[in-house]
Amino acid sequence: MSSDYSADPLGYSAEPPATVANPAPTARVCPFHDTPPMPQARQGKVSVWQYFRLFRRDILSAQPRHLFRAWMAEFRTIFFRSYLCNDPELVDRVLSAPISEFPKSERIRVGLKPLLGESIFISNGPLWEHQRRIIDPAFEGGRIKTTFSAMWDAGVAATERLAALADGRPVEIEAQTSHVAMDVIVRTLFSMPVEQPIAAAAFAEFRDHQTAQPVANLTAILPWPKWMPRYHSRQTRRTAQRIRGLITQLVEARAVLIATGKAPDDVATKIMTTADPETGERFDLTEMVDQVAIFFLAGHETSAAALAWSLYLLARNPDWQEQVAAEAQAAIDPDKIYFSVLSKLRRSRSVFREAMRLYPPVPMLVRETTCPQNFRGREVPKGSQVILSAWHLHRHERLWDEPHQFNPARWDTPNGRDGLRRAFIPFSAGPRVCPGSAFAMAEGTLILALLVRAFRFDLVPDRVPVPQAHLTLRARDGIHLRLTPRSPTPSKPPETTQ
Repeated sequence: MSSDYSADPLGYSAEPPATVANPAPTARVCPFHDTPPMPQARQGKVSVWQYFRLFRRDILSAQPRHLFRAWMAEFRTIFFRSYLCNDPELVDRVLSAPISEFPKSERIRVGLKPLLGESIFISNGPLWEHQRRIIDPAFEGGRIKTTFSAMWDAGVAATERLAALADGRPVEIEAQTSHVAMDVIVRTLFSMPVEQPIAAAAFAEFRDHQTAQPVANLTAILPWPKWMPRYHSRQTRRTAQRIRGLITQLVEARAVLIATGKAPDDVATKIMTTADPETGERFDLTEMVDQVAIFFLAGHETSAAALAWSLYLLARNPDWQEQVAAEAQAAIDPDKIYFSVLSKLRRSRSVFREAMRLYPPVPMLVRETTCPQNFRGREVPKGSQVILSAWHLHRHERLWDEPHQFNPARWDTPNGRDGLRRAFIPFSAGPRVCPGSAFAMAEGTLILALLVRAFRFDLVPDRVPVPQAHLTLRARDGIHLRLTPRSPTPSKPPETTQ
């Protein structure tokens, strides 16, 4: 690994700390003992092909350790250049610019196309603008309030489902959070509860699709013209086809209900009946399948991952778990469904936010330059990849106090509030901010509170989860916890731990 900023064809080169002006107050750096698990960063230089093999195994462990302190780093190959940006001003510049200036990377689009088609997550230009004009109305204004009952019902169903498993035996918690997250999405989109076989099948297919490493697509890396076909592994094609087959059945059934005037007033109906105000066009069947695919991926996979890591972190920190449980028991009336309860779940929200800081569900965002740029005095050629790594930005050792430690109380400190504003991008930001970001925060806060209100979660000895990133940040072999029922007696929440 190069110690200066000169271009290095075999690895990242970064600005030397001694010559970089720090745009934020220096944060305290914690020692690495007794911190939540994180992948071992690679050491030293590697060849392009070694890096590609590491990347296929796990995106995060393929990156060098010094990126937690660098403001910017460059990675050169014979095919393209990448610039990883941690400078908050530079991150904001990329995310806030018109999408034509920094569109989604073509390499990422190629990898995700079998599953997502031309969905809003990977589209660019006029197509993206058309899709956003149709989708945004389904999530704006008071829509979260109208869908809150779906979140509530899914959370209650999850506590009832987990009661049979709350006997102290190890439970693979990612499978359970996947079930409840899929339940929320299906209830919100299609006004129906998800049945166990569907949830299990979807969870398995999404997990299999991730292990196929669709983003690590060699034909996407090669500098071929866009019109040339790209090849995907058999597993990538098979799992994508199965997932899209399930979605197609749901969309076709909803189209019939809309045509007969019997469709419920939910998100799917809203999107399928909304016309682009500029063109008057609506989504056809294939376009709607594309959009539902990203709702399932972004709304199911990411929420499931964030919830699972939240529960694991609370199991590691019993004092915070008891605070969340006491708060939830005092605030939640299990016989009522009321939106205002969200404002009373401050500790649950802080824990969920802290889990997304430490384990961002989408660990990296990749953009592409459409014209030459200048980043921190460095010339960036047209066609370069611009990587915004939430994994490194959320743990940056010059931006956050004790960045690798779990501390939900940080969000009430000046350092935490500054980080929330400048260095926290779990939902992206700017024009391409996730339209369901507020929905996701409400969902995670509520369901975490409902689960911890009902059960105590404890660690399983010798079962430490290993974070691994492909499409989303999951645990390599799952997250195993023990569940035991709690007493339903409400109690006053204790003071927040500082």
